[in-house]
Amino acid sequence: MSELETRPSNFIRTIIENDLESGKHQAIQTRFPPEPNGYLHIGHAKSICLNFGLALDYPNSACNLRFDDTNPVKEDADYVAAIEKDVTWLGFKWQGDIRYSSNYFEQLFDYAVELIENGKAYVCELNAEQTREYRGTLTSPGKNSPFRDRPIAESLDLFKRMRAGEFEEGTMMLRAKIDMASPNMKMRDPVIYRIRFAHHHQTGDKWCIYPMYDFTHCISDAIEGVTHSLCTLEFEDHRPLYDWVLANITIAAKPRQIEFSRLNLQYTLTSKRKLNALIEDNIVTGWDDPRMPTISGMRRRGYPAASLREFSKRIGVTKQENTVELASLEACVRENLEANGARAMAVIDPIKVIITNYDEDKIEQLTAPVHPKDESMGTRTLPFSRELYIDRADFREEGNKQYKRLKLHKEVRLRNAYVIRADDFKTDAEGNITEVHCTYDAGTLGKNPEDGRKVKGVIHWVSAASNNQAEFRIYDRLFTAENPAAAEDIHSVIYPESLVVKHGFVEKGLVDAKAEVAYQFEREGYFCADSKDSTPEKLVFNRTVALRDSWAG
Repeated sequence: MSELETRPSNFIRTIIENDLESGKHQAIQTRFPPEPNGYLHIGHAKSICLNFGLALDYPNSACNLRFDDTNPVKEDADYVAAIEKDVTWLGFKWQGDIRYSSNYFEQLFDYAVELIENGKAYVCELNAEQTREYRGTLTSPGKNSPFRDRPIAESLDLFKRMRAGEFEEGTMMLRAKIDMASPNMKMRDPVIYRIRFAHHHQTGDKWCIYPMYDFTHCISDAIEGVTHSLCTLEFEDHRPLYDWVLANITIAAKPRQIEFSRLNLQYTLTSKRKLNALIEDNIVTGWDDPRMPTISGMRRRGYPAASLREFSKRIGVTKQENTVELASLEACVRENLEANGARAMAVIDPIKVIITNYDEDKIEQLTAPVHPKDESMGTRTLPFSRELYIDRADFREEGNKQYKRLKLHKEVRLRNAYVIRADDFKTDAEGNITEVHCTYDAGTLGKNPEDGRKVKGVIHWVSAASNNQAEFRIYDRLFTAENPAAAEDIHSVIYPESLVVKHGFVEKGLVDAKAEVAYQFEREGYFCADSKDSTPEKLVFNRTVALRDSWAG
């Protein structure tokens, strides 16, 4: 059984399988309905995996990609393109063409007219402040608008003139006539159309009235034959309105709305408004900054799509609100990269090593596995020369027993190469070590530390004579608070070392490293070439995730 065919049990699957067994439905139709007003984030990834995954699991079933594009003021075609890319990258394919709620604007208008004709909707002229006053509160009922009982013919005439552009924004709106005393605020004569003189990314300037989301969403579902309309728990209060609209228009399909808990992830924001504020305040560079919880940001950082699908599977689908540990997501990423990431060596904070007994003009071409546990991935070539670079943290003049790296007058093994001994070192005027002088044992190539030779450590290296210079962007979590949304000032919980930039060297073979292709830089972490800034002439690598959770404990 493939990854996309596995069927973890949850209450939504139970509902679906009961509907199929009873004959209520012969197949299921789901939809993923983002609003194109920002980039998708990790919470959307859970919804994508759920909606598309369910459609894959049941015969003759399908999932639509539909943009609920009812607010032209906040929407943009660039967001549409980004969302299409995200869904495809996650490994899913929608049924047929991409759909838009704006495709149904004419039908939506006709349904609104039907509500007016049946005495179920009316044109209201209260301004925004008056509307709030008339709505009431959670503990007190609202009161009827003075326009609630205007004649049907008058509301019909005004609504058509609204469409014709005769009235200014905010002067009129169409409201459903339900119950101003309802304990559910959503049912207190909600607005279903408002005037907006704004250019729409799909319909241009054809419309100057736009339907509200709650009116549009349920009708769009019904038009598309959606059987199970899945949404997060914050829409639970919207369900009575969803059902009311469909019950009061002449439309055959009656989708069932089912709510599940949204994904709350530690140290993460998922509010589009707050994420956009991070961009505007120059805390991050854009929606695809690798520190952002957006799908595009995680893709740029090097998260494999399969790891997000696995994460969505592990956290499950429930009605119980909870917060998932960020470490759970990172564990899925590590597991995938440990199994699939090619190995390479990079020195991020370099100091030079000179092997004094090695021929100055000699460069050996050593061989190492691409992956130590997968021979099918082949081998790679490592140039070895008299001068090398090692990481600054891998040499000390003195060290305790726990320090198993290079120490003065002690030996260490170079990964996939020889054993060397540190004989001397040099420092600059400030006392910083600039180079280490070593000798090597020519008979130790290919030997393992346990083969009789008591060498306690293995360190990585890069040839100084044959390498590629690279910039390393060491990304970490963006916030110091588990729940940054609760902070009074978001700037106060920004982690100051969420991005640390260093410059060093990588193996020669990585000059053509492709974006989104992960490498385990041995003993350093998992990295990938940056999709925007990395070129063969100027390599830039993003740290996807550390080798282990540095925040644990």
